[in-house]
Amino acid sequence: MTLYGFLFCMLALLAAGCSSQDPSDLFATAQFEERQNNREHAMQLYEQIIKDHPQSEVAQRARQRLEELHGRK
Repeated sequence: MTLYGFLFCMLALLAAGCSSQDPSDLFATAQFEERQNNREHAMQLYEQIIKDHPQSEVAQRARQRLEELHGRK
């Protein structure tokens, strides 16, 4: 992993701990985690979006991604 990738992952982990973060930012981080084959962390972020912002459009997209990821097991 490059230094840039490592730093981005660390920032993503810190950002995931902030429940008041914008759901779009969390969704983008989850998508990044998927591209990095960090499926479990991506799923945690999608679940956090659904928990913290259940009525948002982003939560609807997060539910869809979770369903797709669960289907790939």
